[in-house]
Amino acid sequence: MGEDILARRLRTLREEHGYLQKFVADKLGIKSNTLSGYENGTRSPDPSMLSNLADLYNVSIDYLLGRTNNKDALHTQAGISDDDYNNLSAYQKEVIDFFLTRENLFFKNQPENILDALEQFEVYYEVWKKQQESKK
Repeated sequence: MGEDILARRLRTLREEHGYLQKFVADKLGIKSNTLSGYENGTRSPDPSMLSNLADLYNVSIDYLLGRTNNKDALHTQAGISDDDYNNLSAYQKEVIDFFLTRENLFFKNQPENILDALEQFEVYYEVWKKQQESKK
């Protein structure tokens, strides 16, 4: 499932955007042969690079990995504009992404705009991380 779909989707997205491999590689700060390896399935991007690729093509990581056919980034699916999301700190993005990827989380009186609850989410996220650390 993973690499074949990932490779195919990376190549297709680059072509859909009309980008040359050299342009994408330069944009990501990698060599063209590294990108070529991602696109032909002989190399796998690390999580950070996967995130950079998703951002470049404005798709979700789940889409790149074949976990969904919905190209929209998770924040877009949750009603958060690209501008609002891009203005968040790296930590705030981590918190938002954590909540958006958890299907088992339900909120009483869910806010109309998820960004309105970001501060409360950060507190919950820190508690959750401490619980995970104590389980180790």
